[in-house]
This record gives sequence, C-alpha cells and structure tokens, in this order.
Amino acid sequence: MERKKKKKKKKREWRRGKGQEKEVDENQAGGGETGTGGRGDGTVETGQMRNKSVNRTTHLPLDKMAHHLGEELSCREAQTEGETASMSAIRNKEEGGIQMGMMMMMKDMSKGLITVMDQDDDDDDDDPASIPPPPSISPSLSVSLMDTWPPSISTLSSPSPSLLPPPLSSSFSPVPSLTPPLPPSVELCAVLTDTRLTLDVYQGGAAVLQLLWVSVPGQLRGLQYLRLGSEDRGALEGALDVLPHLTELRSLAIRGHCFHDAHGDPLPGLLTSLPPSLSSLSLLVHLDLSFNHLTSFPPCLLTLPLLSTLLLGHNHLTDLPPSFGPLPALRYLSFLGNRLASLPPSLGQLRTLQTLDVSYNLLETLPEEIGALEELVKLELSHNRLKRLPETMGCLLSLRDLVIHSNDLRVLPICLDKLDKLKVDVRNNPLGRPPTPPPLPPTPDQVETRIPELHLGLNQHRFCVSSAGCHVFLPGGAELLFPSGCLATTTRLQWAERMPDKKWVWLEEHDFLLSRPLELLPHRITFLKPVEVCVPYHRSRRGEVVVRRFDGQQWSTLSTETRRGSIGHSIHPGGRPARLACVSVIQFSWFVAVGRPVRDSCSVTPEGALLVSRTDAGIKLTFPPASTVQTRTITLQVLQVSVSEVQALCGDPQTRVSPLLCLSQDPSMQFLQPIKVQVPLPTGLTGHTVDLSCLHLLHGDPSAHTWTDITSQVSLYVTHLYAIFYITHFSWYWLWYTTQRCVSGVVRRVYQRLKQFQVQFLVLQRRTDPKQVLLQCLPADKVDNRVQSLSEQYDGPQPSDLCDLLEGEQFFAGFERGLDVSADRPDCAEGRLSFVFYSRLRNLKEVYVCPAQNQEGPVRGQVSFYRGEVPSDLPKEVARKRKGHDSQWLATLPLRLPGLNSEGGSNGMDWEKPQYPPLNLGDPESGYLTEANLLAISLQIGQDWRSIGINLGISYQELDRIQFKYRDNLGALVLEMLFHWARGQQQQEGVGSRPAGGPGQQGMGAVPRLVDAMVESGRRDLAEEIKDIVSLGTRKYKESLRRVGLEEEEEERPSTDTNPPPSH
Repeated sequence: MERKKKKKKKKREWRRGKGQEKEVDENQAGGGETGTGGRGDGTVETGQMRNKSVNRTTHLPLDKMAHHLGEELSCREAQTEGETASMSAIRNKEEGGIQMGMMMMMKDMSKGLITVMDQDDDDDDDDPASIPPPPSISPSLSVSLMDTWPPSISTLSSPSPSLLPPPLSSSFSPVPSLTPPLPPSVELCAVLTDTRLTLDVYQGGAAVLQLLWVSVPGQLRGLQYLRLGSEDRGALEGALDVLPHLTELRSLAIRGHCFHDAHGDPLPGLLTSLPPSLSSLSLLVHLDLSFNHLTSFPPCLLTLPLLSTLLLGHNHLTDLPPSFGPLPALRYLSFLGNRLASLPPSLGQLRTLQTLDVSYNLLETLPEEIGALEELVKLELSHNRLKRLPETMGCLLSLRDLVIHSNDLRVLPICLDKLDKLKVDVRNNPLGRPPTPPPLPPTPDQVETRIPELHLGLNQHRFCVSSAGCHVFLPGGAELLFPSGCLATTTRLQWAERMPDKKWVWLEEHDFLLSRPLELLPHRITFLKPVEVCVPYHRSRRGEVVVRRFDGQQWSTLSTETRRGSIGHSIHPGGRPARLACVSVIQFSWFVAVGRPVRDSCSVTPEGALLVSRTDAGIKLTFPPASTVQTRTITLQVLQVSVSEVQALCGDPQTRVSPLLCLSQDPSMQFLQPIKVQVPLPTGLTGHTVDLSCLHLLHGDPSAHTWTDITSQVSLYVTHLYAIFYITHFSWYWLWYTTQRCVSGVVRRVYQRLKQFQVQFLVLQRRTDPKQVLLQCLPADKVDNRVQSLSEQYDGPQPSDLCDLLEGEQFFAGFERGLDVSADRPDCAEGRLSFVFYSRLRNLKEVYVCPAQNQEGPVRGQVSFYRGEVPSDLPKEVARKRKGHDSQWLATLPLRLPGLNSEGGSNGMDWEKPQYPPLNLGDPESGYLTEANLLAISLQIGQDWRSIGINLGISYQELDRIQFKYRDNLGALVLEMLFHWARGQQQQEGVGSRPAGGPGQQGMGAVPRLVDAMVESGRRDLAEEIKDIVSLGTRKYKESLRRVGLEEEEEERPSTDTNPPPSH
C-alpha cells in the first residue's frame, strides 16, 4: 500500500511539472494564458470537485454563469448587503489563488457556456498530452476583463500586446464593462450575489445598475435586495429607468448621506420624485428614501400592497396625500425631519400601523382619527409645535411608548391615564404653566438700531448707560443688556462681585451654589424697560440652573434661561464663552446662580390634573376630580440616587432604591381625595421578580430630618414596571427594596451621607515666600488636577484624608503649635480663619503666617480644620494646643516656617525684624490700620495697584520707580506702593499736618482716604473689607475704654465717624 501511495504521489508531482511546462510553451506560442488556479487545459477545478471519483462535464448557460461565479468566490456570502465583512472575505479568497481560476471561467463566456471537468487523481488517462488546448481570447475581451476586475487581477502574468491571440468572431456575449469601473477595494462579486445588489458602497455606484442591466438582465430580474446611493443625478436617472423591470424586489433603498465631501459634510441625496412605473414592484416590502429632496409624497407608493416599512425621513415634504389608499401591510412609517405642518385624517386608515415617527416637523395639532390606529405601539412626536393632544388617543390600547418631549404642551389629556402600560416622555414642555401671550407687533415708528457694546476691565467697576442702551461685558463672563429706552437720561452704574458669605447666599434643600454673588448698584433705581442680567455659573451636571435675587430683606427665585455667552467674550482668552443664567429685572440688587433638581409644577383645580416629571417620564401624579376645592400649586422634584452608593453605605448588595420624590403644595393642606402616585420600581426589579415583603415606602419629614416606614399605612401595589400608591398630603417619599431591618434608621443615615461631599484640604506655601500660605477645600475628585496646577508656584504636604462636608457648611482653619495668622480681618480671630464650603466654588484663601509670641527659630507648626463656627469659649491653655473642639476636628496638616537664618528664610519677610516699620495708621475716631492689615489687603489688589496708587495721591514718577524696582514681583510691588503711602501719612500726621487728598477730604484721616481711593478705583469690595476691619478695631477700642471706666467720656465726644456701615 505504501509503495502504491508513493507511486501516486510521484505521478501527481510529474503531472504538475508537465502542466507548468506546457503552460509556458503555450504562452510563448501565443496560444492563450492560464493561471495557477487552472490545469492548463481550459477547464477549471472548482471547490471540492478535485476529490470526486467521477469524470463528468457540465454545460452552464450564460445566464447562470454569474451564479456559479459568485459561489466560487464566496460560498459563505454574508447577508449584510455587501458590507465590509463580505468584501474582506472575498478578498482573502482571491489571495488564495482563485483569481486565475475565475479568469479561465470567464474565457469560456465566448461560447455561451462554461465547461467544468471533474477528474480523479488516480486516473491514468489524464496525460497532459491528451488535454485539449485552451480557447483563444480576443483583445476586446481582455480589455473588458481589465475594466471589470480589480487591478490586482490584471497584473497577474498578463501577456504583452504582441502576444495576444487573434480575435474571435463577434457572436460571443460580452462581459459587462463598468464605467466608471469599481475601485480596487470593491469587487463586483462583493456587491452582486444571487438576490442582492449593493451599489452604495462607493461613490457613483448607481451608474453600475444600468450597465449590468444591459449585460446580464437575466440575473438582475431575480434581484430581491437593492441599495443605491442618490448623490449622483445622472447615475440616479439611469437607475430609475431600470427599477420598474426588477419586479422581484423585496427591499429597495435609495438614500443620501452615504458619503462625505472633503470637509466631512454628508452629501445630500438628489432624488426629487419617483416614476409612476415603480408601481410594478408589487412584491416590495421595505422602501427607504431617506436624506433626499422629495417635496411631495410619491403617488406610486400607494399601490404597493405588500409594503410594510416606509422610510421618508429627512426630506422636504410639506404635506401628505388626502388618502393613503390600500396599504394593508404597512407597519412602520417614518416622516422624521420633514416640514409637515399637519397630518391628514386619512392617516387613520392605516389600521396595521405599529410605529409612526413624525418627530422634528412643524405639527401644531394631530387629527382626531389618530385614535383609529388600534395596533400602534410607538408614537414619536418630539420636536414639534404641538399645543394639545386629541382625546381620541385614549383609544390606542396597544400604545406603549409616547415620545412628546420638546413641544408646547401645557396639559395632557386625562385619557392617557387609562393606558396603564404607557411610557410617556414629556421633557421640555411647559406643563402646568399659563399660556404665553403673543408678542406685540412692532410699531411703525420703531427703528431697529444696533445697541453699543462696552467691555469693562478688572479695575473698571463704574460705567455709564444712556437712553440708547448698552450691552455691557463684565470681567469673569457676566453680561448686562440694557435695551434702548430703559433709561431716560445717562446714568452712572456700578457692579461688584462679593465673597460667598452666608449673608449673601440662600440655599434650599438639595441646592448647590454655582456662582459668587453679583451686586449691581444703585439698588433703588427703577428701569423703564426690563434689563437682562446674565450671571456666569460653573457647570452643573444634574438638575436645572436658576437665579436668585436678594432685595435686602428677602430672597426670590426668578424665571431663568440658560445660554452661552457672546462669541469673543470668555472668562479665559481664547476659551469658550461662559455659561450664563439670564433673568430680566427692573431693579438692581444682589444676584446669584444656584443649581437645584428639576422642579415641575402645575395648578390643580377641582376638575383634577395630571403632573408628569420631566426628569423621569415614569413618575406621574394623578389628581382626581373633587380632590380640592380651591386651586393649588403643586411642585414636584425628583432626585436620582446612585444605587451603588446606597449599597456601599448600607452594606447590603441586594438593596435597590427608586428616585426620591419631593412633593410640596401651596396652600399646604390635605387633599379631599387620595392622590395617585406612580414611580418606577427600583432598578433591576419587575413586578414578577419583586418580593413585596422587602419593598418599603419611606415618608420623609424635611423639617425634622426623620424617615418613617409607612408601607403598612398606604395602599401600595405594583405593576410590571411601576409601583403605585395613594396619599392625601405631600412630603418626601422614597421607595426602598432591602432585606435589612429597622429600615427607617438605615434610610436616615444613608440620606445624611448622600447629602455630604467628600472633600480634602490643601495647605501650601509659596516657593518664593514660605510665609504666604494658601488654604483650600475641594471635592476629592478635583484635588489631583488642582495640586498639579499649583505645583510650580507652591509647595507643601500632601492633601488631607477624606472628610465629609455639607453644601454651605461652615468650617475654620486653626494655626497651631507656634503659628499665628498675620491678619486682623472679620473672618479671622486669634489664629483661626473662617470658611464656608461650596462644592462648585474654589473655597480658597491666602494669608501671611508668623511665629507666635516668644517663638524663635524655625517653627514646626500645623494647620487643623474644624467643623462649625469659630469658637470663642476655649480656655487659653487649650487654645495653645488646639484652636477648636476635638469633637469637631476634621483634619490636620503640617506647616514648617523657616527661621531668620534658615534656608529659604531670606525669601520671606523677617518677622523678628520687620521689613516695614510697625504701623498704627489712623485715629480713634476713624479707626486704625496696622501693617498686618495692609499685608492682607495687598493680596487682593493685583493689577489694580497703579489705579489705587494714583487715587491715593502718589506721583507718576514714584509709581514708575516702584514698578521698575519690583518689575519681577507683583506682590512686593503692591506692598511697596501701600507702605510708601502709609509712611507718608505717618510722617505728615506726626508733624500735625493733614494733606488734602482731594475735594472733600480736608481734615479726614488716612483710613477714609484709603477707602475712597479703593472706591474710586472700582474696588468697592476692598473698601468694604477695610471698613469691616476698622469697625472691628473701633469696637475693640471702645471695649477697652469701657473696661477702664472711660466710656462716659467717650460718649460725650461729638461723633466724627465717617464710616457708617454700608446700607444695602
């Protein structure tokens, strides 16, 4: 047996060698060309036929040639309409050696048939000498092959023109020559299979359809799936002439946006109409004409009885036919992104329709006949102009998804409440709001004029606005828009940005501060027309943004719109415009941007109402008739809660929670009828899997901060996706699914933890001056980026461990173990600095520190952070070690202060021997300022130093000298300017003279002079801080007089206080 096998193997090797030699000889003789995929005899070994034990010849007619050719190329053709995967598979097979076999098959087309010979390898009669020579090929056929197949085929062992065989007779059937030819990356067999032709895989592919119809009409007649691009008008017209003959088509797509231009923009489709002869496609089931230029509904589509899916999205349709005719099989209909202003009543004839998409149109109403669509499951109506929905929609019993967001709906029909399985998306609708009155028509005498613009700098806090109006751009991104005619005369106005102290900020539960308070002056002015005030705010990832105003007595929330700032005006040069929260006001006051959960509201009348949450369309409140006697305003807020956070906090991986509902009403009283509340079941649960014994409904009391399990006190039942319960008074409600006991206590602890932010503290020293210390509190997720940005200028210990703080919670920093704060300011007392935490703001302060009394050499101190207000009841012996109660301690960070002769000590200020002489600037009546006060003030002056110096009376020559001397150190420059002025004041007051610093300043002290200079330089914030510092010093001075019994003498003096507290 082994000898016989070796003999057969040698015979096969000899046969291959002889075949190759004969092939070379035939090519030299001009007898034709053969490839490695053939046997050199004009026959082709296809697929697995070489292993057959029979010897037969098969004659294939020409109209079936392409079918076998496609099988030879890809016996596993993917059903993906000729996409990339199919092309890749075919290309891999070509690389395996099938290309030349295909060319041999194509040569036999000249005879109208293909001869496929199967032979057994063991046959001894297959001597190469008995194999007939291959047929010759004409030059025209060779050129046809070059046009049809990729260049990779034409370059394989092609004979030179001089060796081409003589031409054949003209009776053979030509191979289709494609113009333009398919690109190298696309093969004909990849786009053409048995019943599928895909011509939208390269630009201009639609031109191939007409070419193939001329060449192989028999195969095209059996097409069932066809895809065409419509970006080439000439190719599209030729394809439309062929389509009526393809009567076997089941799916047809003629789409635009298949390709993009050089700029990356999609190329639009150029289809404007369909020929009437297209009605011959009676078997058509799927038709896609999206992204074209259709302006009217093609009438020929109404005669397609089997049409099930019709896509006409992103065209230019303005109306629909009055009658849809017999379309008994239509189930999916899309008019997405057209210009439809109305829908015809005949739409109700489509009784089998299951999905209707008319979003992104101009619809204002819907026909009543839409209620006849009994099989409708999904209805897309978003981004229209709908003002109401017909009551007949209650008949759509099969409807499951109703998408109506981004319309002008103010009420929803009660009939929708009957559809228990319906999910509604009502976002961006003015539900519950009164109708907006139409704008007044412009009067003939109104002349449209361009409002002038005014861009203010950092030191420009005053500006003038005339009757012509003005668009004012403030530093930091804020904008003020004064319309023409809002002022009768030119008026001087002011602005200032305040520190976010508690007196300027008011936050409700679940609110968070997004901006620093913006004060606009004067407060008492009233504008003739509303002025638009736009407050810049930090990004809010959840909820909505509103602007609150403080009028000096109470806070109010204003109707707010958000937008981006004007192009070219951004917080950072070259950056994006700021996010703005805009309101319209007629009086100036304090304004602040606040983020909060989305608030939905509606008015409930005795007739009842329906309120659907914009945050989650599955949350609905149903108010039955007679539930109230008088009209009430209902407010709903929904807080989305992270399930993973809840599981981590309560330690139960099985715990699930629904969104937290915050319900309120005005007036506050119980309802006469139970109110139906629907909320989604907790994530991961359905009505079939939920264990009702683990489902708990919690009632929260926001005033007492308690949670009570009321599951047994209410009527609670579940559907497949929702939980439904009935209540008679409003509060907070939270649905929990947990296996733990004492659910009320667990929920109370989890809720308190969810309200808190995890923060870290930074204590950094400036590299050039270690006594200048930066303190900051940030949410933990922002610390790394902040430390990296400060690393070039600051150095210090690593951030603290994680701590928990509430939004708006007060805390303070205490400088301990030999450190003290060199500042006498209202937010600092005995080495303790007060802060208020806001998660979206910087929470940053910079101060100068110094060694405590009797402390010499380097100081290894520390900064500790404590919760609460700065304490005033600590004994001295305790205060030396701790600047706060241990029970309120948050974190401690080390802080090293170099001594006089230590390394780096020369960079800082010599506190044992001050660089600047001690100051006691001022007088008892107007107050005192010390060198520590000036140091604290200098940190906030920045680039306004020159303007302040001029207003203080310093000459231009002296300012230039200071600027040149400290040109590389802005901090030292500002200090030198202030102390130069202060030294001059001390010298003049020492000799009993008082310089006139300007009109109205005769006889005034140095402190009022500094305050006026700050105001005139536009730094009213610094002026008020100086007043607070002086007021604090004056109060201490009077307390000292009272302790020694001199208060009566002090009271008898005439009051000369020129710095009363500011009135707002």
